[in-house]
Amino acid sequence: MDRRRASLSLLVDRAHYDHVTLALAGARTSVWIATANVKQLMIEAPIGTRDRARGRYVPILDTLQSLCDRGVGVRLLHASPPSRPFREELAARAARLAPPGFQMRACPRVHMKMIAIDGGLLYLGSANFTGAGLGAKGDGRRNFEMGVLTDDEWMLDEAQKRFDFIWRGAECGACRLRRECPAPLDGLSLDAAGASKRLLHVPPTVSARGRTRARVRGTPDRG
Repeated sequence: MDRRRASLSLLVDRAHYDHVTLALAGARTSVWIATANVKQLMIEAPIGTRDRARGRYVPILDTLQSLCDRGVGVRLLHASPPSRPFREELAARAARLAPPGFQMRACPRVHMKMIAIDGGLLYLGSANFTGAGLGAKGDGRRNFEMGVLTDDEWMLDEAQKRFDFIWRGAECGACRLRRECPAPLDGLSLDAAGASKRLLHVPPTVSARGRTRARVRGTPDRG
């Protein structure tokens, strides 16, 4: 275990939304997200819009779509299949939230919660990519969460290295849960067409592009 001094900010509860979720919109090159669970995540509508004036909330996928439109690469690594509301919102944006700009990959063993923005800002903590974890829920409804935020280069390098190792399927060969995995990452097709079918967990009832989703034994996190 490597030990070193690093500058960290401690995030508790609502601070996750203020300093991590809202920071996503400012990404310029890349956003890497690792989470056990993926659920509908609502945020306050952008400042200056009619929806904001009316106090409305919009899906985080609006933000991710805007990022992809600007050429930002978004990777979402998760364990459990996304919730139905999330899949429906994703299907509605299938033309713009698609590889190579937007990619999702699943590994049943992923339990880490990590967000790296532009290789310069890193979140590590307890919050899943869900409304109760990172969304704009009220203080009396959101999860109790705790994590750290840092721009430490060594921590960023190590966290992104670990993310990429799993993302590329480098752990799959020795994985003892391989038989339970519906789509081992080391077998993913490199062509764009194959990727669009195998990286998005959207069942046939939502989008014809997705293949039948096999049952994945996920993690026990509630949100």
